[in-house]
Amino acid sequence: MIVMKFGGTSLGDPAAIRKCAEIVERHLSKKPLVVVSAHSKVTDMLLDAARAAVKGDVDGPFERIRKRHHDILDGLGLPSDTIEKNMKELHDLLRGISMVKEVTPRTLDYAASFGERMSSKAFAAYMRKRGIENAEAINAYDLGLVTDSRFTNARPLAESYERIPKAFEPHRHKLVILTGFIAKDKNGDITTIGRSGSDYTAAIFGAALGAEEIQVWKDVLGILTADPTIVPAARPIERMSFAEASELAYYGAEVLHPSTIIPAVKAGIPIRVLHTFDPEAPGTIICDRCEPNGAHPVKSIVYKEDQILVNITSTRMLMAEGFMAKIFNVLERHRIVIDMISTSEVSVSLTTDSEEGLDAACEEMREFATVDVEKGKAIFAVVGEGMRNTIGMAAKTFSAVAEAGVNIRMISQGASEINIAFLVDNKDIPATVRSLHRKFFGI
Repeated sequence: MIVMKFGGTSLGDPAAIRKCAEIVERHLSKKPLVVVSAHSKVTDMLLDAARAAVKGDVDGPFERIRKRHHDILDGLGLPSDTIEKNMKELHDLLRGISMVKEVTPRTLDYAASFGERMSSKAFAAYMRKRGIENAEAINAYDLGLVTDSRFTNARPLAESYERIPKAFEPHRHKLVILTGFIAKDKNGDITTIGRSGSDYTAAIFGAALGAEEIQVWKDVLGILTADPTIVPAARPIERMSFAEASELAYYGAEVLHPSTIIPAVKAGIPIRVLHTFDPEAPGTIICDRCEPNGAHPVKSIVYKEDQILVNITSTRMLMAEGFMAKIFNVLERHRIVIDMISTSEVSVSLTTDSEEGLDAACEEMREFATVDVEKGKAIFAVVGEGMRNTIGMAAKTFSAVAEAGVNIRMISQGASEINIAFLVDNKDIPATVRSLHRKFFGI
């Protein structure tokens, strides 16, 4: 079997959904499990509606959501009652929020879940209309996906990998249309596994069910050498390793959810990124190992904007044991996730995009150090397996940044030597991308 995941843009209108249906039909012999996101923009509409309901505004946002879905159903020739139970449940939720005048992370997850729950029903109904009578929409939590209770960013529990095969067995001969992004915790409350989490869902089910391949269908030609909105000549990458893809996802490549790679790596299942609107294009295959390209040791240049730089300085740090432990204990208590870190004799510099809790963490660290915070930064990563065997990669990287007239604030390189990361100001992103791409790809 294979897993086929379709993103929100791929399901954004009736014409796009028809294209996805055709793609699924061409792969029926491989017994696909289809994972779907919400229709494009719907998750934002649902979250906005929940927040608006706190202020008593229920009907306006709800009707916009209803119209969005009914326009798609009408375009596919499907009856409006395909999702009517979900619509009634959503309206009841919004009215409840308006009465209590409060929305919690748990309630936000409940509201967000309607996007995938309704898109899966619409897609399954359309497949049945096309003659695939065994197509059935099933929620991921009804097939064994269970998480912790960290609402809006829940983590799947290890037991999911045992529960999923048992729950899936009665449906093995069906065309299952599965909800991405959503799950339930052990209390039975709906959770979500982070934005773009449908990729993660696909990888979890692929690993749990022993799929031969996980296909991620998007509105791009694959993973590219750079952001095409900045470098229109950026090229698709034919093959890359799990290690390279993991670094790219972590440092900002929007093609894959950062956690997607983990279940696939553990199970040794290749991931193929494909273009919904150009299905014959080869896309990018991500596999266990790929031979480095000597001519192009760098595979891609990625960046993650809106980072926060935190500088922690203390002369008492010199020769003092336990200083780093104190810093990390504070960050852990306030749930601050670190992206990069660099140290010197008397200072520690780190980056994060975790704004919530950061002020409190900094105040606590000021009890034993001087703490300065700078916002509006961007992490860049130059990634490629071939870098570890190529002399002068750091020199080429930093000369390209210098040629762009950009000042580097922080540098990090791991022992794996497949990634050089550094920090610049947000405003310098376009110049840095263009200069690096010219240096490493000649365009």
